[in-house]
Amino acid sequence: MAISRTCDGMKRRDVLKVGAIGATGLTLANYLQWAQAGQVREGRAKAAIFINLTGGPSHMDTFDLKPNAPDEYRGEFKPIATNVPGIQICEHLPKLAQCMDKFAIIRGVSHTLAAHRLGQEYVNTGNRPLPSLEYPGYGSVVAKELPAPRELPPFVAIPNTNQRPGFLGVRYAPLNTGATPQPGRPFSVRGIALANGLTVAEVERRQSLLRDLDTAFRGFEKQDQLLDGLDRFTQQAYDMITSKKAREAFDISKEDPRFRELFGEDGFNQSCLLATRLVEAGVRFVTVTLGGWDTHRNNWETLKNRNLPTLDSGLAGLLRGLEAKGLLDSTTVFVTGEFGRTPKINQQRVGRDHYPRCMFMLLAGGGIRGGQVVGESNENATLPADGKGFSPDDVAASFYHTLGIDHHKEYHTSTGRPIMIVRHGNVIPQLFG
Repeated sequence: MAISRTCDGMKRRDVLKVGAIGATGLTLANYLQWAQAGQVREGRAKAAIFINLTGGPSHMDTFDLKPNAPDEYRGEFKPIATNVPGIQICEHLPKLAQCMDKFAIIRGVSHTLAAHRLGQEYVNTGNRPLPSLEYPGYGSVVAKELPAPRELPPFVAIPNTNQRPGFLGVRYAPLNTGATPQPGRPFSVRGIALANGLTVAEVERRQSLLRDLDTAFRGFEKQDQLLDGLDRFTQQAYDMITSKKAREAFDISKEDPRFRELFGEDGFNQSCLLATRLVEAGVRFVTVTLGGWDTHRNNWETLKNRNLPTLDSGLAGLLRGLEAKGLLDSTTVFVTGEFGRTPKINQQRVGRDHYPRCMFMLLAGGGIRGGQVVGESNENATLPADGKGFSPDDVAASFYHTLGIDHHKEYHTSTGRPIMIVRHGNVIPQLFG
């Protein structure tokens, strides 16, 4: 899959490479050593799907249009009515307009980080970045707090993610699929699929050999913190690879053809289809990335012909698909980019530039009341209408709330420093009213 770049050269790349079953053993154990689930916390949602719109989507051309703004702000798109009276969104999001009742729009989200990397760190953790500390992404916290079935990874990224485990350590890093699925084809994830003629019997033989080696080197294990618990993680690797459930969870060709019709055939749509399948199987957190939103040039052409139809089909399919499977109430869906784009049009380049002071985020499922707009921007969408709006921290606190995770809970770094999951955020009560 091609790597896309934003204007500052930031790449979307795997932050963790997951090994295959090598000639000498189960290298997937290296991944599972880093992906152990943590404590149980009861909440309405049991899983989450995070849609990352890398590059920064324009709020004024998607979910916060201003049709009465002056020409230099308004843009080319018109608003259309949704299935919720009084709420309008972009004309190029017709499928989402017809399932507006299933999600909430948060307008007037505001921060001050206009660089892609810093903005991504902020919206993927709910904490403003610090040079002295790397906060864990949402998926790593969920992997620590919520248990997943033993044979499944708790945190999966399709195809990769900007979320990192931070000070929690690499045991909570994601399993990156490294690619997006294609319609009607079995989806092989390196390290889970049995490739090159390998059989479960062969895996079991190698597992027996590894147990013998682990016994021989047990004394060294006890002396090295990096090897602590290796037996347990190796067993989890074995459980995953030999589990039919784990392999079939990633295989979208097993899905009912009528269900697959909810989704388009592009990579993002098929990734959304896979996300529904993974949470149905028991995976606790899935990220799906849709890039290409860094529209300094040709903003309206790019949005109209590529980004908006793709998002419209994939996200609407995701929401309807989760509802059809009876999973929408127990799965939180979180959609965001790193910032919005300048309300005032860059006429020279026919685009909009970086603008963190006013943006949108979307939430659905997990007790979120759909069919509403929370927050408001001013007449030209340059700032929150009340001058304050909501911070990414507030949305993060609300997201964790849907999962029964106390965002004030403290973790400790390797040096013993206490760190709250989200230090400055507050739950937005209107989302649950």
